[in-house]
Amino acid sequence: MPTSSSGTGQRPRSRAAAGLPALTADRIIDAATALTAERGLDNWTLRELARAVEAYPAVIYHHVGDRDAVVNAVVDRVVGLLELPAGDLPWQDWFTELLASLRAVLRTYPGCARRLALFGPSVQAATRSIDAGVGVLLKAGFGRESVLAYNLLLMTACQFVAMEDDRDGALALRIDNTEEYATYRERADLPGMAELGAAMHDLMGDPHLAAGYYAQLYDYAVERCLDGLACRLRELGESGLTAT
Repeated sequence: MPTSSSGTGQRPRSRAAAGLPALTADRIIDAATALTAERGLDNWTLRELARAVEAYPAVIYHHVGDRDAVVNAVVDRVVGLLELPAGDLPWQDWFTELLASLRAVLRTYPGCARRLALFGPSVQAATRSIDAGVGVLLKAGFGRESVLAYNLLLMTACQFVAMEDDRDGALALRIDNTEEYATYRERADLPGMAELGAAMHDLMGDPHLAAGYYAQLYDYAVERCLDGLACRLRELGESGLTAT
């Protein structure tokens, strides 16, 4: 809690006098990042953050800014945790590895994926990954479409993780829907619904399969995006547009 001598007529003691470490922007962002891992980006307040660092909210404003400024700093911190693959990998392998790492990082800090999908990170935080990723695509031959291809892959990944984060917050509804879909598995008059129902029935009967469902869906989306881009790369090569 903040140190204070309220009611005693004395001025509040300094943090050093109270045995507390000096408060810096980095310490505040560290605490906000920890709260995000614990609760999600949207589920803590500035007052709760102030309590976590044993200070007053005004001190947060002084060192970092308002809540949006803190949130942006947390997202940038999370982006900085992403490890880039080796630069000598083929472009599809490079992005497969990158996006697998991205999901692992974003799932550790719920809410960051949605923020990234909507607004992206700061230029400073994004420079390292954008330069590497777009560079890989340029080298592969995507030319002026490299930026579009990069954004397609990263936005798709962030949107799927954001969906997964949101579904975690509506577990009861998700279970109810799964059970209802499963009742359609024997409907010969609705073959599409029957196939979906059978898949949902399998998920309900196999906890291991259910636990890995969204990871499988994420991997499938990434793989199909990469397949589509590989087809596009062949078209660019056939049309001679790779150097434009």
